[in-house]
Amino acid sequence: MQKQTLVSTDWLGQHLRDHDVIVVDVRHNLADHEAGQRTYGFSHILGAHFVSVERELSGPRTGHNGRHPLPTMAGINKLLRRLGVTTDKIIVAYDDAGGMFAARMWWMMRWIGLYNCAVLDGGWQKWLAEHRQVSRELPHVPESDIHCFVQDKLRVDADYLLQHLGDRAAMQIVDARAPDRFRGENETLDPVGGHIPGALNRFFQHNLTGTGVFKSPGELHQEWTTLLGPREPATVVAQCGSGITACHNLLAMEIAGLHGAKLYPGSWSEWCSDVSRPVETGE
Repeated sequence: MQKQTLVSTDWLGQHLRDHDVIVVDVRHNLADHEAGQRTYGFSHILGAHFVSVERELSGPRTGHNGRHPLPTMAGINKLLRRLGVTTDKIIVAYDDAGGMFAARMWWMMRWIGLYNCAVLDGGWQKWLAEHRQVSRELPHVPESDIHCFVQDKLRVDADYLLQHLGDRAAMQIVDARAPDRFRGENETLDPVGGHIPGALNRFFQHNLTGTGVFKSPGELHQEWTTLLGPREPATVVAQCGSGITACHNLLAMEIAGLHGAKLYPGSWSEWCSDVSRPVETGE
């Protein structure tokens, strides 16, 4: 499972009771922050642990670091110990939103050097449609003593973006938000509409088929290389509204064999909090 990205419902169904598999439920609603835990309490994949996007996959907010800043290393290690994570165990994350929140878990594990985390392709909906095992019981596992450290080569900050704006050879920003929000229209989550100058738009939902699973590696590779042209994937910086759906694009690039892109965790919600930073609207 080293450096994996996706697992199928068939795979998880076969390995659900394995002691080296840790299933995490990261269902979330951006408009109702407690909805994920409520739905988890009603029903979840057998043995799954609930992980809160707001409290455990995000850190303290200052008003200038975005809506979902990365958590502290102390907070991440606390979460991993609660889940019983060790370096030889496999983490499988799922949600009910096409993988957008599960991809955040996947990216964060890579950020701290754990490559044994994958997203459940098709998520909760596919699991239910196939009548697989669910439960209301809460799992109980011994805490681990794992201690990880961040790999900051996988992310960039606002100063990096400002330094490289306009230098297409060094950096290409790709915005994962819906096209209307990218253009600066219908903005309901952040106080300013628009996008970072020079950004391209790749709506994260375009990574999925009509049935909610990821497109094939070949199809994703063709679509992403059409968008990016001949540039090196390592020059790509993924962003979105708050650093969540950008991880979905990073996951899609990995599936496509395009490795090395980075995340701007603060994303638009951080960028637009400083009026001195430039903003573009339209296509």
